[in-house]
Amino acid sequence: MSSSSPPPAVPPSLLRLERFLPYRLSIASNRVSDLVAEAYSRLFALSIPQWRVIAVLGEGTPLTQLAIVGQTVMDKMTVSRAVRALVARGVIDRAPHADDKRSQLLALSDAGRLLYASVAPAALAMEAALLDGFSGEEVATLEAALAKLEAATVRLSRKPKSSA
Repeated sequence: MSSSSPPPAVPPSLLRLERFLPYRLSIASNRVSDLVAEAYSRLFALSIPQWRVIAVLGEGTPLTQLAIVGQTVMDKMTVSRAVRALVARGVIDRAPHADDKRSQLLALSDAGRLLYASVAPAALAMEAALLDGFSGEEVATLEAALAKLEAATVRLSRKPKSSA
């Protein structure tokens, strides 16, 4: 084979990116996140991490930052930055944690509850717009498939790593 010959083609049966589930999920997730981020930023001056923190705290139970990390599956620094910005904005109140003096309990302030009451309907409307054209059965199937995928990621992340 001469040096000017093209490299041999990869057999398409090995990997077709446009059909590769992790890639497709990433593309869909990025597109949805970009759409939502633009709306939340424009309408409420919130980033996606800030909205996720507000949404979790909007369920009513005061939480530590670590609990928010666990519920949102965001990394600690992202949650920390979001919380700092929301505290500075007066949307979140901090209180001492009776059981752990090293952490604080976070809850929505009155202003935070008002913001949540404005953002939640917009979030639900965005979800409805995204699912417009899906039948009820398709939505149920999608939700079940996502739950299975999430469970699979948990199961696979707990498997012991094989040594190479």
